[in-house]
Amino acid sequence: MFRRRTTTEPAPAESTESTPRPTTPAKGPRGKGSPGKGRPTPKRRDAERARRQRIAAPRDRREAARLARQRARAERAKIQQALITGDERYLPPRDKGPVRRFCRDFVDSRRTLGEYLLPFFLVIFLAMMIPVPQVQLVAYYLWLTAIIIVPVELFILGRRLKRELRARFPNESHRGAVLYGVMRATQIRRLRLPKPQVAPGDTI
Repeated sequence: MFRRRTTTEPAPAESTESTPRPTTPAKGPRGKGSPGKGRPTPKRRDAERARRQRIAAPRDRREAARLARQRARAERAKIQQALITGDERYLPPRDKGPVRRFCRDFVDSRRTLGEYLLPFFLVIFLAMMIPVPQVQLVAYYLWLTAIIIVPVELFILGRRLKRELRARFPNESHRGAVLYGVMRATQIRRLRLPKPQVAPGDTI
């Protein structure tokens, strides 16, 4: 039979000292020359203002309706201000664009009989109420003259405007632009919206 091994190899002794682990140096405070996030840190006052301006989610239907009314009121205020200053950003769609702006300037840069048509008709109406046949007859002929001359003038104005649009904006759509300018020519100058940005006689 095989002889049994009498000597046993000693087991490797465990190390009493643990192997030191490399430590990661702690990050110190960032110096003044260290690069930041790429943008300045907002001030606390600005951050508070931005937070207050955020629209909170409505709690119920009544709150949602109130917020909708506030937004609609703000939009109307912007549009009203744009109609006075001519700011293209907030103008209604029918008034936006370089073509519509040129139509307004083209009409506003000249005097037309059409802009006096409404007050003229008011005077004629009052004159025809006077119970004097001669006055009524004169008022009638003036009214007849106006309804003949003013359409002819507006027709000529529309033809000139159409020719200018084709020459200056060959690649833009002119749909409705001539009618837009002609209708503006029949309005009293002070009541036109957007407000005139040029004076009569200005070159555009």
